[in-house]
Amino acid sequence: EAMAEALEQEKFVVTTANNGQEGLQKALSGKPDLILLDIVMPVMDGHEMLEKLRTDAWGKTVKVIMLTSMDDVRNIDEAHRGSITDYIIKAHSSLNEIINKVKVSIYLQ
Repeated sequence: EAMAEALEQEKFVVTTANNGQEGLQKALSGKPDLILLDIVMPVMDGHEMLEKLRTDAWGKTVKVIMLTSMDDVRNIDEAHRGSITDYIIKAHSSLNEIINKVKVSIYLQ
């Protein structure tokens, strides 16, 4: 919630989801410029959501930042195999750092 509010203050339009399945549906219907995706989510985890997203023509190219507490090599490697834009570990990044990475991902790539 704090993340969504901070991004809205930066004039980003934010859509949130309560679980991975809802997130996938909202992403495919809304087609955002960027998806912030956690790994640990109910119903469908972030890896599965990313895999399903990448099977869609639009979803193959959308920018995805994994924003998660999972800092183990297996999760990082699996996320990168899904062609993510960035991998941010929540505990190692401030809100301002995360917002700056979002801006860079959207505006400079």
